[in-house]
Amino acid sequence: MSDAKPVWVFAYGSLMWNPGFAVRETQPARLHGFHRAFCIYSEHYRGTPKKPGLILGLLAGGSCRGLAYRLPSKSYEKVRRYLWQREIENDGVYVEAVRPLQLADGRTVPALVYLADRAHRQFAGKLSLAKSIRLVRQGKGATGSNIDYVRNTVTHLRELGPRDRTLEELARRAAL
Repeated sequence: MSDAKPVWVFAYGSLMWNPGFAVRETQPARLHGFHRAFCIYSEHYRGTPKKPGLILGLLAGGSCRGLAYRLPSKSYEKVRRYLWQREIENDGVYVEAVRPLQLADGRTVPALVYLADRAHRQFAGKLSLAKSIRLVRQGKGATGSNIDYVRNTVTHLRELGPRDRTLEELARRAAL
């Protein structure tokens, strides 16, 4: 990759429905080499330290469908600061990286991605479905309920194409 600043960011969870900045261009995208997983305890956005929720991270292996947003050129630095605060500063459970994204229009572009930090104390790793359901049901934090987070992710993934049966099962069972 070149040292040029990345002008795309990959959305695979809440960034899909709540980017938090004006988006210039949106493309369905695929990130190869990483997959979406509920692998991070949320103690801020979707839970509390006493009652954590469970949020998505990117883990090595497979591929992940999501959205690519072109970052605005006029407010680039402001948006980068916002993303840093949202994804890194508040909980510190992600590592920012630049990886190639395959856009639906055939282009491959370098993009910011937020990978799960496996060394962070909130990294949950692979959990059983029963434990995931319990965490999602109890999770409520600064940005709302964990169940809404799971539902919104499922809804936006359905719009992108093939369904994610594992996520849909978690959403269905957690809502009971």
